Amino acid sequence: ISEAMAALGIPTTRSLAVVATGQLIQRETLLPGAVLTRVADSHLRVGTFEFAAGLGDTGHLNTLLQYTLKRHAPDLIDADNPALALLQSVMHRQATLIVHWMRVGFIHGVMNTDNMALSGQTIDFGPCAFMDVYHPGTVFSSIDHHGRYAYANQPAIALWNLTQFAQALLPLIDENTDRAIELAEDTLNRFPLIYKENWLNMMRGKLGLFGAHDADLQLIMDLLNWMKEQEADYTNTFRDLAQTDPPADEPYTQPSFLNWHARWQSRLKQNDRPMQDALDLMWRSNPSIIPRNHHVEEVLAAAGTGDLQPLHHLLEALKNPYEKHENQKPYLSPPPPDACRYQTFCGT
Repeated sequence: ISEAMAALGIPTTRSLAVVATGQLIQRETLLPGAVLTRVADSHLRVGTFEFAAGLGDTGHLNTLLQYTLKRHAPDLIDADNPALALLQSVMHRQATLIVHWMRVGFIHGVMNTDNMALSGQTIDFGPCAFMDVYHPGTVFSSIDHHGRYAYANQPAIALWNLTQFAQALLPLIDENTDRAIELAEDTLNRFPLIYKENWLNMMRGKLGLFGAHDADLQLIMDLLNWMKEQEADYTNTFRDLAQTDPPADEPYTQPSFLNWHARWQSRLKQNDRPMQDALDLMWRSNPSIIPRNHHVEEVLAAAGTGDLQPLHHLLEALKNPYEKHENQKPYLSPPPPDACRYQTFCGT
């Protein structure tokens, strides 16, 4: 999954190596044990600061702050309020990251504070998966019984994590606790607007829209609601739209879609740019291939027997996700009906 994320242009940690231990570990079943070596800009997380703050030593917390600034934001070291500046920087990085996840239908699955990297990279690929059928409440993780980390909840959970980060930083934001809380809240209150603006621009890209028009949000939401009602495939729907000729089969022949399509075409004309520019933008924004869950499972099952050839084939197909290639064909179709109720587990 991390290799797919990198090819999709999404900030991510990478897998350097997986080394088998020769021992079995107990998950839902007995599985071969291994050690994953992950490469990242750093492994500093919100949880790192929570731990430091929990020690109750402001000196230790400040040491961690200075190290983090040198590592990730050296331009902020001399800021008037370095701790607040770091909070603002991490907030913007997370807004950008979550918007990328939403763009490709990625669901992290376990967004606790120890899984939010301050670098703004995706980290800890446990019960993560990519959405096939569009539904904002999609959950894959076996332990997420109430949908806390569902697809549509990811922005809100990011803000919750950032709030814990801000709380850990309070002693360094201002010696006066009330003043520190006020400054932190002022910063965090800007997150929803920053995220919404980034998300809107991202969705405009998926639909080939240049500029900003007041009716864009309604146009976008109407399409997403239609996709939900039709149980449309998230990835394939946007690629179907990114064609010179409109789709000519079900469910695209329905009056509700044709009405939306006519409105979309009218909005495209407001771009005041050649249609090819819109198509190019859509092709850059919408991947043709994602690591479909049923294919990932097939690869994992084969690897468990020592056969890595399916893994190499899938990795090769994922290298250029915005361009269609012959080697992608086996991986483009949605899962068969009996594979739709997919579930992931921590440690997969």
